[in-house]
Amino acid sequence: MKLCVFQGTFNPIHRAHLQVAEYVYKNFDFDKILFIPAYKPPHKDYTPGMAIHRFNMVKLAVENRYNFDVSDIEYKSEEKSYTYLTIKELYKKYPVDGKINFIIGTDAFEKIETWYETDKLKKLVDFIVFRRTNNFSQQNYNYLKEKGYNFIFADLEFCDISSTQLRSRITNGERINDIVTEEVEDYIKKHGLYKN
Repeated sequence: MKLCVFQGTFNPIHRAHLQVAEYVYKNFDFDKILFIPAYKPPHKDYTPGMAIHRFNMVKLAVENRYNFDVSDIEYKSEEKSYTYLTIKELYKKYPVDGKINFIIGTDAFEKIETWYETDKLKKLVDFIVFRRTNNFSQQNYNYLKEKGYNFIFADLEFCDISSTQLRSRITNGERINDIVTEEVEDYIKKHGLYKN
């Protein structure tokens, strides 16, 4: 199985996440794109009680797409969501053909050397990097190749959507159906998420 992982907070998942995953699936010949909502993101604030909502929203967003799946591997562990540990478990769980690929934005990739067990992680995955800014130069990342990180840049235009901005729009009562799927929007309304 050619496996690509899309790990993130997904707080909440939005159309840009899905656009990225669709692009990777269509252009890189993977059998599956596996979404993994983080339980306790190590580099972000953790809100108790939101983990199950974030997981449920990802499940709703991908459930009708046969090429996408969602994993509860980090939700079940109830520990900090360290990518290295998750990837090790995925190799045990799936018959992976070659290396697992890992979708990441330039904003996170710039900090990859600070990640838990990064020297071990870089041997387990190949990174597919998406630009998260308009002022983007591939040459700024050459030093990571020299340090043993294997990656390619996806040729997809920068899409200026962030979950932070989305949460702010929800808090302010603004329209969000242009940014999230109908199922996710209904879930947010039903559970009164991001109201304050």
